[in-house]
Amino acid sequence: MSDILDQAVAELNEKMSGAGFASSAKFAIADVGAIVLDASGARISDEDTDVTLSADADTFQQIISGEMNPTGAFMSGKLTIDGDMGVAMQLASALA
Repeated sequence: MSDILDQAVAELNEKMSGAGFASSAKFAIADVGAIVLDASGARISDEDTDVTLSADADTFQQIISGEMNPTGAFMSGKLTIDGDMGVAMQLASALA
């Protein structure tokens, strides 16, 4: 498994604990893999979810670290969203 994915899963589980995120979302990271987030936490997986957020590894790491706002990444074209936009907005709020 990728160190990027392992580190991101740990960071996401820490950020999302107690966030009450009841939907499901997938971060698809170009040339690296995918992470699924749902009520049980973050894990390396490529299963179907309510929404898929796609970005390159650099953008993804900036979003997770808080250096880049997910909404700003979407508006600048660095992050694409496929699926339920409402779930994407809930996730952005939970990560803030």
